[in-house]
Amino acid sequence: MRAKPRWIDPLLPLFVAVLQVTMTWGAQWNQPDRAEADAIGVALLVAGPLALAARRRHPVFTLLATLAVTCLFIARGHAYGPIFFSPVIALHNVVVLGRRRIAWAVSAVAYVFFVVYTTWLAPVPSPGLWHMFAVATAIGVVLALGEFVRARRERLAEHELVVQEETRRQASEERLTMAQELHDVLAHNISLIHVQASTALHLIDDQPEQARTALTTIKQASKDVLTEMRSVLSVLRDGAPRSPTAGLERLEELVERGGLPVTRKVTGQVRALPPEVDRAGYRIVQEALTNVTRHAPGATVTVLLEYGPRELLIRITDTGGGAPGESLGGGNGVPGMRERAAALGGALTARHHGQGFRVEARLPIPEGPE
Repeated sequence: MRAKPRWIDPLLPLFVAVLQVTMTWGAQWNQPDRAEADAIGVALLVAGPLALAARRRHPVFTLLATLAVTCLFIARGHAYGPIFFSPVIALHNVVVLGRRRIAWAVSAVAYVFFVVYTTWLAPVPSPGLWHMFAVATAIGVVLALGEFVRARRERLAEHELVVQEETRRQASEERLTMAQELHDVLAHNISLIHVQASTALHLIDDQPEQARTALTTIKQASKDVLTEMRSVLSVLRDGAPRSPTAGLERLEELVERGGLPVTRKVTGQVRALPPEVDRAGYRIVQEALTNVTRHAPGATVTVLLEYGPRELLIRITDTGGGAPGESLGGGNGVPGMRERAAALGGALTARHHGQGFRVEARLPIPEGPE
């Protein structure tokens, strides 16, 4: 909602005062039956606008003060017209600020005063029912305009709150995505480093060449984890990519780096995937291989990617080799994979398969070209 310029508030009373005084002098020419504004009349013309200076802090007092000044000015027989500017502004302000009952009650009292004055107290005959209707209509228009402005401000304020809440929700989802990415990156690479370090320590005396290979794998894994962490954390910088770069095109690199005997199978019509599906598929395979590395290091693995017309099937099956039930893992790996699949409208199952374990994910994808 656009804010008013700051200079309007202090200058409005002065502007209204000048307007009321100068226009009243002109109105007197068209109302010869009304008394000319003397010193007291001019003071009343200025007093109402001056009360507007307090309309933000004391809206009800301002309304009552401007209305009292106006009624006194009219009762003294001065010209109608410009004197109404200040009470109209004060009445509008009270309605906009939500003091609706007071505004309607004061409006009713003001209307009764004008009816009584013009009917029995004015020095000229009553102008009739048409004049009374016009006065009521003018007051109603001011009240209706105030209600409209108030309702519009409330809608804009509500919309702003909704936007802020949506922004907070999106930021929360981004933080959750970053946490999942960091978990997957760290879990996979640290598990790989742990296994290869254990291998290197076991072989360093008897088979130094194989130990050297394990250390090379450790070096590459540490480099990869730093690279991927920079990719994930880059979303915190302005202008950085809004999604990490991991995808299924890096699956071969992932398999080679893991040190497991992995057989890869790809069926169906291979095509480009939406970034979120591509990334989720990569992370699911990565987490499944991490679990095999942790709990069944001697197992062989089969990774199947099946591109269907409407979904991507990912199936990771290992032959086991650890203690019974170990492939399930005890951390956030399997729940994290399920969350990734569910976030895309898919599903993931993880269960024992023979002596080993199978993770199967189905991720919706757009229908491929004909």
